[in-house]
Amino acid sequence: MTQKTLETGTGELLACLDAGVLTLTLHRPEALNAMSRAMNDALAEQLARAELDAEVKCIVVTGAGRGFCAGGNVKGMAASGDGTVGNNTIDGAIHRQRLNQRATSGRLFRMPKPTIAAIPGPAAGGGMSLALACDMRVMASTAFMTTAFARVGFSGDYGGSYFLTQLVGSAKARELYYLSDRIPAAECLRLGLANWVVEPDQLQAKTREIALRLANGPTVAYRYMKENLNRAMAGNVEDCLDLEATHHVHCGQTEDHREATKAFVDKREPVFKGC
Repeated sequence: MTQKTLETGTGELLACLDAGVLTLTLHRPEALNAMSRAMNDALAEQLARAELDAEVKCIVVTGAGRGFCAGGNVKGMAASGDGTVGNNTIDGAIHRQRLNQRATSGRLFRMPKPTIAAIPGPAAGGGMSLALACDMRVMASTAFMTTAFARVGFSGDYGGSYFLTQLVGSAKARELYYLSDRIPAAECLRLGLANWVVEPDQLQAKTREIALRLANGPTVAYRYMKENLNRAMAGNVEDCLDLEATHHVHCGQTEDHREATKAFVDKREPVFKGC
């Protein structure tokens, strides 16, 4: 099978299929691959196609440059004063958020094919959620994760509250959400958030090694293994995704969120007022 570059409709997401491995690269390196509508829509479309494409045996999600994904575009939120609604109603924004979450992190989680996040640098907020939605994670030793949401007055999105709770337990997940501290790669490995930690120059090789093993494995068995393992997890990911979307959009209307985005741009600590 020869390597194929796939058209995604935007330069903010790159797609390449090689030896059964579909690599999707979040490509906004100047912004640590922070999410945009174009990127998320393209990611949703590529994942939907990959689910039905018999040539795709394994999916790798990674980021260009020195980051995996910084989550939402905080500078854009600060400029608009609202990172979630725009010209839409609150109900409309919630519905769009629900659809996109289900089509991206939700589909990565449900996808009947193995998925890997290759993390070269920061995975923050919704970016951390995307990484945790994958079956396995390979991290560079210099990378880190952080929920980050509390720092910008958001409650969380893209399934992170579900995935993190499943991986580390409720008490630790609450700590990581409430305090939003950085979690170095070594600690991610200890907590079970990462499966492998390697030197930065070995990230691509290690990811490809694991991806090719999966691509050459028993695809039917993997499909049912994944369904079994997902069903073994307590709770319902769709319910969590939908509730997150509702709370996320509502938080986007608060003064605390607007203050936090301004503070982010000004490189200062936010002053929260609880409103």
